[in-house]
Amino acid sequence: MKKNTKIIILVGVILLVIVSVVGVTYAFLSTGGTQEQANTFNSGCLSIRLTNESTSINLTNTFPITDIEGLNTTSYDFTIENTCSTATNYQINLESLNPVSNTLDADYIKVSLSSDTVGNVISTLSDNTTTTSYIDGSYISHNLYTGTIAGNTAKTYHLRLWIDYDATVAQAANKTYESKINVIANPDIEVVDNLEATFTLNDKTLTTNLTSNVTSATYCTSTDNICEPSTSASISGNSYNVDLTGNENSQMVCTRLNRTSKVICSNPVDIEPTLLADVIKSYNKSTRGDFSTPYTASTTNTVFTANDGDGTTYYFAGAPTDNYVSFAGFYWRIIRVNGDGSIRLIYQGTSATATGSNAQTGTSAFNSSRDRSEYVGLKYSQGSQYGTTTNSTIYTALDTWYTTNIANKNYGNYIDTNAGFCGDRDMASGSTWESQPDSIIRYAAYERIYTNKSPVFTCSTNNLYTATTSNKGNKSLSSPIGLITADEIAYAGGVWKTINQSYYLYTGQWYWTMSPYHSGVSDAGVFSVYPTGDLISSDVHSTAPGVRPVINLKATTTISSGNGTAQNPFVVQTN
Repeated sequence: MKKNTKIIILVGVILLVIVSVVGVTYAFLSTGGTQEQANTFNSGCLSIRLTNESTSINLTNTFPITDIEGLNTTSYDFTIENTCSTATNYQINLESLNPVSNTLDADYIKVSLSSDTVGNVISTLSDNTTTTSYIDGSYISHNLYTGTIAGNTAKTYHLRLWIDYDATVAQAANKTYESKINVIANPDIEVVDNLEATFTLNDKTLTTNLTSNVTSATYCTSTDNICEPSTSASISGNSYNVDLTGNENSQMVCTRLNRTSKVICSNPVDIEPTLLADVIKSYNKSTRGDFSTPYTASTTNTVFTANDGDGTTYYFAGAPTDNYVSFAGFYWRIIRVNGDGSIRLIYQGTSATATGSNAQTGTSAFNSSRDRSEYVGLKYSQGSQYGTTTNSTIYTALDTWYTTNIANKNYGNYIDTNAGFCGDRDMASGSTWESQPDSIIRYAAYERIYTNKSPVFTCSTNNLYTATTSNKGNKSLSSPIGLITADEIAYAGGVWKTINQSYYLYTGQWYWTMSPYHSGVSDAGVFSVYPTGDLISSDVHSTAPGVRPVINLKATTTISSGNGTAQNPFVVQTN
């Protein structure tokens, strides 16, 4: 090939015309350019083939869009082929044409160029180096890319243009822009784009494949516009991996190689959101049959199964290290995935490793009085075994906390309002309910936990406290929040008056459950967890026990990161 031979190729015409503006809303109409001459060009050893015959990029009715949206538009494709045996250098320029008073400034035009050997090189047009113009009517030429093409090889490029998402009405309204692509071949061209990267996706891992001359790389992920790579990549074998999590939007990974100026981005990636319930259900499965002794086993990556009346529930027991959740600015421990798929959490505090008083929202009496059987209810009515007209003292505290920390901070949409909280006010065998009994009467949880050591997850409609909007239960709660049950404590590893400081519900602090224990003459009692981790009964008017709120997340809850450990908890996706 002769030195200094220039090959100028017309690839397409791009014309943007704004036809109407209403307020700050753009309406763009594009007139696609037409390639009037043959779609194959030859000069010496280099030829250009237009993949999209007789058309250019069409931006019909286009608005200013994000970079990820720009990458989802139709590309204009062209192939450069070297038919000789000798390599040659080339450059791809975009030449701006026919300047008029309302020409759209290059500062507001985004361009992406990619090929089979390099990902999307995204830039603002004005950030590209200016070079010599060759096309009649061109007022400025920007060099988009330089490269070397080996002999007897071909390379296909994909070009996209869009209006910068941040362009304002004043900057872009009623503007036009017209341009042509120009490919120049010359062995003397200095190749600056000699670092390349491509991307491959395997499940949720995006691998960035690098050329062998890359010694360092940084990266970032974005769900809208090109980001500034700042995280150091761990390169191994000319590649590095980025683990992506589910996101309601497309996302892309962008990389900067050897601290060069250009940033290369992957195509938009759509990853199915990771359902928290599915992660828990993927753990190893086991069952428990003996609830008479404390359960202290290390149970990381293990859940236990039972039936709660709505289906199979997957619950944690013993000492797991992978049931931590970050949600609404607090840390929680997962009690179980309910049979309906919702996820039950118990408050852990503002630190994942909180203990004692830091693992509760405060202390409270369960109720202000203890001289009636009704006072064992989270909500109660005078003279009724299953009444729900009056808030207990502790429910008032829970309701206030929920309103302040969940509802008022817009986290309520993530809470399941159908799932409920079992405050089992059924009676044990041989006991009959009375409002003011002359002697001690026992509730069903006493029989299960104290006598038979046989906890259950099932709960009857009368006993299931649910939100007013629920489709089941007693529909009495103004806020969908409650407490853990004595049965859930027993399933987790707690035993009546038997110390257990080695299961995940032990905090070193005394705290309430919502399960009634007994009623007697001026003596209504509810199960609680003692500072030594064992189940006991406490008078409802005691102000010493703590409050550990329990909530149910929706079955559709997704996570953005985490593996459930205290150091890396599951982070609930909330945006």
